[in-house]
Amino acid sequence: MVPSYNNNRLDTLESWLWEAACAIRGEIDAPKFKDYILPLLFVKRLSDVYEDEITELSSEFGSREEAEEIVEDDHALVRFYIPSKARWAEIKKVTTGLGQYLTDAVRAIARENPKLAGVVDLVDFNATASGQRIISDERLASLVQVLSQQRLGLNDVEPDIIGRAYEYLLRKFAEGQGQSAGEFYTPREVAWLMAGILDPEPGESVYDPACGSGGLLIKCQLRLLEKYGTEKNGRKSLSTDIEPVHIYGQEINYGTYAMAKMNAFLHEMEAEIGLGDTMINPYFTSNGRLARFDRVTANPMWNQKYEPSVFENDPYERFKFGVPPGSSSDWGWIQHMYASLNDRGKLALVLDTGSVSRGSGNQGSNRERDIRKKFVEGDLVEGVILLPENLFYNTSAPGIILIINRDKPDERKGKVILINASQQFAKGRPKNYLTDEHIEKVSAIYLDYREEEGLSKIITNEESVSNDYNLSPSRYVALNDQEEVLPLEEAVVQLQAAEEERQAVDKELDEVLKKLGLGGTS
Repeated sequence: MVPSYNNNRLDTLESWLWEAACAIRGEIDAPKFKDYILPLLFVKRLSDVYEDEITELSSEFGSREEAEEIVEDDHALVRFYIPSKARWAEIKKVTTGLGQYLTDAVRAIARENPKLAGVVDLVDFNATASGQRIISDERLASLVQVLSQQRLGLNDVEPDIIGRAYEYLLRKFAEGQGQSAGEFYTPREVAWLMAGILDPEPGESVYDPACGSGGLLIKCQLRLLEKYGTEKNGRKSLSTDIEPVHIYGQEINYGTYAMAKMNAFLHEMEAEIGLGDTMINPYFTSNGRLARFDRVTANPMWNQKYEPSVFENDPYERFKFGVPPGSSSDWGWIQHMYASLNDRGKLALVLDTGSVSRGSGNQGSNRERDIRKKFVEGDLVEGVILLPENLFYNTSAPGIILIINRDKPDERKGKVILINASQQFAKGRPKNYLTDEHIEKVSAIYLDYREEEGLSKIITNEESVSNDYNLSPSRYVALNDQEEVLPLEEAVVQLQAAEEERQAVDKELDEVLKKLGLGGTS
């Protein structure tokens, strides 16, 4: 499933890019490397591709001078028109005032190419903090010098290789960024696993309402390329009769939104990415209704908190199954994604383990369990995969992949496959990871929808009812008789949910006592 071609070239690019990161290391915090390196890497690629296109046009128009004059008049002849001052050959010549020069250069690119506005020109290379430059001209010059060592033109590196090198940088930045890393980066192997699960077909639409840097969306397109692409000169591409997937995403953070756009451009993929808070203001709507897609995928922030009014007063009618508790909006995200599916659509998202078990077995009502119950009763849940611990950059806790299908095949109706993949990993630093073999194994079990001893079990919806709608794979697929240990983060969420339920009961009791003339409890 994971592309393995041109790995030597990829290793070279990765080493080179990390050398570039080290060129500004020490002057700024490691997490901020990406703010400077990623846009410049993007400019380098744009400039080298532009030079290659001019060279190709030169043979058509007779000379380079003639080609450049014609392109000046008709920018549509090239992918992106790069003004002369923003071309890499000119950038390399600058010896003074480099920060301001780079800032002006990226703004010039954005002016000439509206699709790149708010993407390439986001950073101010001349910015200061407390009266001091954040990154000096000397360090910027070192960065430019290192980036100049490799050409990134059409004949130098294929889009997937440079895209993968870009994601290598994202991973390296995530390793140094701790808690906030999960806001922009889902581990590459988890993204590949989810792409295998969704298994999009040519021409289908794929949507991520919390897209971060776009990795989940891009992996869906690369999955299609692996299935239907033909290889020529070590590079895979789709034939003209195979339609690519159509990519849509929304991201709340402006800087991360720019990363997603750059990521798609570097992979040479068409992607429509919207900016804003999906839960409060969904970007993809039409005539007051949500747009609907063939496939939906996401790794939203786990146990995110929203005010209840966001769900109770929703103009898009997304939360028909119930209002999630204030302690966790996991089932708010699930309902948004479900509402964004067309009638034949399937979704897969990553959440914390408690999202499929909280409230089960407790006396009284529980909002999450009650919402989960309606999804099971509607025969919408197709599978749950328990992932290993310490995969994600913002937590050491394991996650789950929940798969919901509006159009289950007949042989899967009334059933749910539960896969306990908690031991399918290799130890790594600083994080564990899934190997290609693990990805292939887990995705094959799901796609084949089969039981395997110690790894997967298929239960009926009735069995989940008897377990009070607990869909945790570890409850049904035990490993070495180990007891399930509740992560501390999950215990905190459960306590918050219990306190919320207690307050709701107290409020109801107050109303009853007041009606009886007995006063309230407070």
